[in-house]
Amino acid sequence: MSSDPWGRVDDAGTVYVRTAEGEKVVGSWQAGSPEEALAYFERKYDGLVVEIGLLERRVRTTDLSAKDATTAIDHLRQQVDEHHAVGDLDALRQRLDKLAGEVEARREQRKAAKARQAEEARKAKEDLVAEAEQLAASEQWRAAGERLRALVDTWKSLPRLDRKTDDELWHRFSHARSAFSKRRKAHFAALDAQREEARRIKEKLVAEAEELSNSTDWGPTAARYRELMQDWKAAGRAQREAEDDLWNRFRGAQDVFFQARGEVFAERDAEQRENLTRKEELATEAEKLLPVTDLKAARAAFRAINERWEAIGHVPRDARPRIESRMHAVERAIQDAEETEWRRTNPEARARAEGLTGQLQAAVDKLRQQVDQARAAGNNAKADKLSQELEGRQALLDQALKGLEEFGG
Repeated sequence: MSSDPWGRVDDAGTVYVRTAEGEKVVGSWQAGSPEEALAYFERKYDGLVVEIGLLERRVRTTDLSAKDATTAIDHLRQQVDEHHAVGDLDALRQRLDKLAGEVEARREQRKAAKARQAEEARKAKEDLVAEAEQLAASEQWRAAGERLRALVDTWKSLPRLDRKTDDELWHRFSHARSAFSKRRKAHFAALDAQREEARRIKEKLVAEAEELSNSTDWGPTAARYRELMQDWKAAGRAQREAEDDLWNRFRGAQDVFFQARGEVFAERDAEQRENLTRKEELATEAEKLLPVTDLKAARAAFRAINERWEAIGHVPRDARPRIESRMHAVERAIQDAEETEWRRTNPEARARAEGLTGQLQAAVDKLRQQVDQARAAGNNAKADKLSQELEGRQALLDQALKGLEEFGG
């Protein structure tokens, strides 16, 4: 009989292996010596050690799936359990148990990671749906449309969820995109209709503008062009190509009219500036009549100047108030001189002025006497009140005396 620490061969050639549970039959060996039998089965043990070591490295250093790793472990465990090798089989079982634990831990880790990824994907898709539903009500057509297309690409990059959840979220996401597309389509259809109506209106405006372009009725036509411009702005924009063409025609018609008007007005302005120069000379000549010393001569001279003034045409509008005010000032001065002369030579007016002056003088004298009496009686309040009335009557008397002087004394 031959043996070693892990196995033995009995005299009948039966090979045994020692385990924690006792000896187990490995097999029968009849072809050689017991030592050769032990060596053969020890080599089979070494082969198991190598296979287990390789599997341990694969599990720990590669992405071998838990399913494949478990299958390999079970295969090796079966070989160990069949006791067809001589060696420390219990140590091999322990290594396989430990490796199975690592595989199960990795399975749980991957399961948890997959659950986290699924939850993250669900949250990401819910966020995409919420944003899409918000964008569905947007009127920023270009920006919202581009963003929705980007959301679709993001959706495609995310992992699928369970079928029910994924289908529900996709239905909401797709519905939001469809709602936005319908609103955008309706908006641009309405916009096209508005632009077509604008084109129709502007064609009418262009036709009228072109018809007016040769008018010489400058004021009313210019006013009508301003109204046409307001109508043009109120009509809105037509399609780009039609808008540009219609605007060029509309603006061109206006340019024809306003250029012609400008040329006519330029000639008129030159004439009016010449008229202004001539009227300034007449105004200067009229101003030399002041102050009026000989009323009859001043009146005749101003009449002659004014006749020449009226014969001259219009002056520039902005200069008209200034130049006319100079002539009006001379005319008012002559009229004031005439009025003064009339009052001075009017006997009835002189008599009325003298009568008024006499009445005011009597009233002033009476009030002054009453003030003195009140002061003497110690009634200062009454004296103050009478003094105020005296001041008013004195002012009227002074004015009447000044007017009487105009009658020569």
